[in-house]
Formats: sequence, structure tokens, C-alpha cells
Amino acid sequence: MDLNTIAQVCDAREFREWRPGDAWLGGGTYLFSEPQPHLRRLIDLSRTGWTPLHRLPDGGLEIAATCTVAELFRSTERELFRQCCHAFLASFKIWNMATVGGNLCNSLPAGPMISLTAALDGVCLLQSPAGLRRRLPVLEFVTGAGENVLREGELLRSITIPAAALARRTAFRQASLYGHGRSGVLVIGTLDSAGVLRLTITGSTTRPIRIRFHYRPGAAELRSAIDHAVPERVWFDDIHGLPQWRRHMTLLLAEEIRRELV
Repeated sequence: MDLNTIAQVCDAREFREWRPGDAWLGGGTYLFSEPQPHLRRLIDLSRTGWTPLHRLPDGGLEIAATCTVAELFRSTERELFRQCCHAFLASFKIWNMATVGGNLCNSLPAGPMISLTAALDGVCLLQSPAGLRRRLPVLEFVTGAGENVLREGELLRSITIPAAALARRTAFRQASLYGHGRSGVLVIGTLDSAGVLRLTITGSTTRPIRIRFHYRPGAAELRSAIDHAVPERVWFDDIHGLPQWRRHMTLLLAEEIRRELV
């Protein structure tokens, strides 16, 4: 999509002041997918040189917002990372341009990078145009379908995944109405060495939902916990699935994960 209202593309390294009509440009897979008549200037992050993935001294992992899906896939052998990359069901062209940060900032229910980082207790690093920084969990970053906590001009710099989360066993389930369609339901379960089961629900809900058990729940307990944690208004409704179907599939896939992990 040609953006015919753009008058300037600015290198982020030379960026000085945020103005009305500005937008951060990462991979551009969303920006160039539809008209953006309110935009006048793009601030290009592609030359920032941020290390795509950085292993922290404590064993955690920092993922730069500009890390592409292809870079994430190539740099790890972890099954959950690869499963979430495949959940894009996108062409190699998208994999080589779409960024982890862009997927979070779009904040769509089907965003698999939201699913991945939320399930592994990811923490977002946000930076204002003035350089002020704040951190908050991915579970709190996305607040609704296409909605998040970013303030005017604020940038998602990176997502940090703690070492403890990387050490957990994981189970992944995904469902779509179509053979090669957008995720209507995506559920990830993790189990740590202390026996704590965490279930993260995305795709079927307008925002990520986390359910935690410090014991081995039964099928009825799991079902009850999901119904209690997900208000009726939070089940997502669009052409990719009715709320009733999304709830039904979430319960079904969550039970599969419970049996696999506990």
C-alpha cells in the first residue's frame, strides 16, 4: 500500500522530537497494509543496530523489538518459539520483515508473539520520546483487541524473558476455522520444577489471560477456573470465530494441555 500522505522518512538515530502525524516504522507489515491518512512522517528503526536476541548473564533472554520472526526462528531450537513463529502462517517475505515488537504493538488477539512472550512472563521495556523508560509485563501491555498501554510517541524497545520461564516444560495448542487461517484460539501451558501450572489464553480473547495452579487441577477445576477468569465480554468475536466457538475450543485445548503436562 502506497502511503501518499508521508512527506518524510526519518532515521531513528537522528530523531529529535515527536510530532503529530509521526509513526515508528519497524518491519512495516502493518503500516503498509492499509491506508494511514493521519500519518505525515515515519521514523525508521531499521538502522538502530539493536541486537535481535541477547542472552543475559542470569540466563534470561532479551528480544529487541526490531527482531524479525525469521531471526527469532533461526536463533533458537526451543520448540515453543518455533511453534509460535509457525502460528503466523505467513510467507517468507513476512517472516523476514515482520518484527516481534510490531506484533505486540498491533495488539491483535491472534498475535503469536504476544502469545509467546505472555506465556513466558515477558516484560516490556517502553521508552518515551524524552528517553524516559518504564517496564511492565506483556500480560498488562495488551489491554484489548488492537489496544495497549503505549502513550503518545512511546516506543517498545525490547521484551525480556526471565531464565526461570525458559526452564519450564511447555505445551502448545492452536485452532483456526480454516486450514491455513488466522488463530482463533491459541493456548500455551507451562509447568515449572515446583509443579506450578500456568495456562495462557490468547487468540480467543481480546487480551491475554493467565490462569495459575499451585497444584494438579482436575478437568472440572480447570474448566471452572477458565470460566471464572474470562468474562463473557472478553471472548473475541469476528469473522474468524464466534465467541461460543472460541470458548468451546479454549476449554478443549486447555484440557489437552492439562493432560499433557500434569
